[in-house]
Amino acid sequence: MDERWMGFIAWGVAGILMIGIGICALFSKKPVNFWANARVSEINNPKQYNYAVAKLFCLYGIVFIILGIPLLAGENSAWILLSVIGVMIESIMSMIIYVLVIEEKYKKK
Repeated sequence: MDERWMGFIAWGVAGILMIGIGICALFSKKPVNFWANARVSEINNPKQYNYAVAKLFCLYGIVFIILGIPLLAGENSAWILLSVIGVMIESIMSMIIYVLVIEEKYKKK
């Protein structure tokens, strides 16, 4: 198997893991953590909160896999910058969406 495909498959597995985390969050009874090693603040509706976080994780995984397509261009391709910069922007955007939209909407006041 070509190195390009092996790299893309590894990238895709990472994206599928993010989708898997989203699916687990969807079926969780307790509010799920978005941040690593941080406690979730008091949530007023855990089911809807978990649904919103699950959508965020699944969307992140799908976009992550799509951003891996430039890996198929081969070695020394400038297209790989699209993947690197795209994942940085995607990660920052997901943090912003979580803090400003999801957490703000479901946090007990």
